[in-house]
Amino acid sequence: MLRLNARIHMEGTRKLIKQPSSGTRLLQGAFILGLAAIISKIIGAFQKIPLQNLGGDGVFGIYNTVYPLYMLIITLAAAGLPLAVSKFVAEQNALGRPDESRRIIRLSSMLLGGLGMITAMVMYGSAPWVAGLIGNQHVIPSIRAASLALLCVPLMTGLRGYFQGMQQMVPTAVSQVVEQTVRVTVMIVVLLWLIRQDASLETVASGAMLGSVAGGCAGLIVMLGFVYRHRRKEQEVHSMDREPMYTEDRKKKGETVSEESLDSGADRHTGVVEHDVAVVGGSGQARKIRRSNAEWMRTLLVYAIPVCLGSLAVPLMNLVDTFTVPRLLRGEGLDDMQTMVSFGIYNRGLPLVQLVTMLATSLSVLFIPAMAEARLKGGPEAVRKQAGMALRWFWLIGLAASAGLAVLADPINRMLYGDAAGTEALRYMALTAAGSTVSIIAAALLQGLGAVRAPAFSMLAAAGVKVLLNVMLVPALGISGAALAGAAAYMLAAGLNVVLLARLTAMHPAPGAVLAKPALVIAAMSLAALGMAWAAEAVLGGLSIAATHRLAAMGVSLLGIAAGAAVFVLAAARTGLLTAAELAALPKLGPRLAQLLRRLRVLR
Repeated sequence: MLRLNARIHMEGTRKLIKQPSSGTRLLQGAFILGLAAIISKIIGAFQKIPLQNLGGDGVFGIYNTVYPLYMLIITLAAAGLPLAVSKFVAEQNALGRPDESRRIIRLSSMLLGGLGMITAMVMYGSAPWVAGLIGNQHVIPSIRAASLALLCVPLMTGLRGYFQGMQQMVPTAVSQVVEQTVRVTVMIVVLLWLIRQDASLETVASGAMLGSVAGGCAGLIVMLGFVYRHRRKEQEVHSMDREPMYTEDRKKKGETVSEESLDSGADRHTGVVEHDVAVVGGSGQARKIRRSNAEWMRTLLVYAIPVCLGSLAVPLMNLVDTFTVPRLLRGEGLDDMQTMVSFGIYNRGLPLVQLVTMLATSLSVLFIPAMAEARLKGGPEAVRKQAGMALRWFWLIGLAASAGLAVLADPINRMLYGDAAGTEALRYMALTAAGSTVSIIAAALLQGLGAVRAPAFSMLAAAGVKVLLNVMLVPALGISGAALAGAAAYMLAAGLNVVLLARLTAMHPAPGAVLAKPALVIAAMSLAALGMAWAAEAVLGGLSIAATHRLAAMGVSLLGIAAGAAVFVLAAARTGLLTAAELAALPKLGPRLAQLLRRLRVLR
């Protein structure tokens, strides 16, 4: 036992010498994952624009009908298990039991692979039934194409969880970027080929969905490559560690030492260390811990299922439109393909809103540990300050994005999609940026305080309201009604999260800081953006250039965005919603911008 403890101690000491501190590794990992998430989400958001440009609104509508369903199935199949793998791998490695962590990934891979195969077969076979629920038979090929991705994606996410448990974030980051890049590339190539073949719209849409299959397979191949590389390194380290410890002792006894005996002997010793580690309890009695495969399976599922159920809230919110809007539009006299075209036009604003929520989602992961640290070190006052600053910043960002997209909806629509169809719906959908941004940040702050389930219930309540409002508004207003319903539902989710957060932190924000000052800033920004857009259109008209031309619309949009952003920063600084300390804390650009605003005498 003393020899065993000495070996564990020496191995732990060697790891501490070779590896950076846990805090440094956490920050490095957060940066790597955050950067990869931003890159992959930008690629994912912008891939929908060429999809619409190449395939048209019909293909765009079919794709956006099926994709939320695909994401729901992925969540059911793989949402909780990767997190469970990450947690338990980290624990076993901390106990000096790498063989046990390898057993976890083997068992979880079997579980995820089995779940992927089962859900793929169910999704493929039930495609006609699901299409009947949606009320449109054109989605059947796309549902079946999307089901094939389930053969790869769950297993890929489990391998990501394994490396995250070892605090190695590079494999996850690389696989995310490769997955999205291959997905978009394959989608565009297949689209171009099918369009040249004069394929039907439903065939083109299913071909676009094959991009998700290719991306999932590419991501899995990348992860398997990292697994192979990791195992090679482990074998090299073990061979270096074993030889001095075991070979010399056996040679002294006159034994013949071969590679096979070295491996088997090392496995025996490693098995003792990693499977039957002695744990001394309070009474001083040693006991042995060893979980069977069935116990590990049960442990993984018990941890994963609640996480999975909590993760279903956002996919369910997006799925509401899939199962309600096409059916409601069909009830107004549209045929199946006209319904898909209209639904595609409705979803034009989705990539733009996703760019805003992408920023909130990427930054939200930083607020969970920050809130936990503030609660432990700074007490209630630090928590209130942290929560108040985060809500104020993202409330302003969400409002600015909503207002900017709304006032510039026409030129932006023409710039990205070539015409002005659905501009009114795009304006209403832009309003979801404010509610969704605040909802995401408030949810992260709540999770940092330990209220993990509350955000999921808020989203479920919002999804229920979205269903009711869709039923009430779509028959009267068409796709504009669905966009209004989304804006109201996300604002409800944001309100519920903020109310609970205010109760937990005892925040009492001033009405002026929440409503009056932001309203003045957003009004000034909107007038500047709109005025610049009108001026640009007038200049183009004087040059006999139609503002409806795509390049002209791009110029109008970019000038309007630039003017609105400049006035937003100036007005936020002037009203005190943006302070010098907060602005200077932004990396690189922040201090220079703060210095410029001081020279202009608008920053307090």
